Amino acid sequence: MAMVRAGVVPGRRMAVYAVAGLAVVGVVCAGTVGVFGLNRVFTGLFFGGAVAIALLFALFGRDGVELTEDRIVRRTPWGSSTLGWDRVVAGRFALGEKGRWSLALDLNDGSEPHHELVLLSIPPVTAPISGAYDMRKREQVNEIRNILRQKKIPVTILPEIADALQRHWKIAPPTR
Repeated sequence: MAMVRAGVVPGRRMAVYAVAGLAVVGVVCAGTVGVFGLNRVFTGLFFGGAVAIALLFALFGRDGVELTEDRIVRRTPWGSSTLGWDRVVAGRFALGEKGRWSLALDLNDGSEPHHELVLLSIPPVTAPISGAYDMRKREQVNEIRNILRQKKIPVTILPEIADALQRHWKIAPPTR
């Protein structure tokens, strides 16, 4: 079984990444203007934007969750933690924040009764696949569903979500 990448970047961390990107633009632009003069403001903005985009790709690329045969790895740009599959109590596909659908794992943590690990957050499915984003999200749902099925982890899904996934994305509802 291959590794499955998932994960949702929380809003606060996304804001930190955005601030870091803007800071990089400012520093590179100021450095360019300081070395070459005021006539190079747009050059500094251009190179600052290019460096900021590279930084954002690196930050967002490192941030996520990897589901493997042996373990679950949560990664951030500054570290990672590993969870065993034995800590997963169940999975659920339900309504998340801001009307989005959320696919999450409920974890049994020693200190807390349950902890949630959000694997996927997608807008509600209301039509057949219409682009690359829809296709990738459908693949992720199928990959996560397959690994949870192999691990024999029960998944609950709201009936309206199951119906929409079956009707529009041709994903059959989970079987027991």
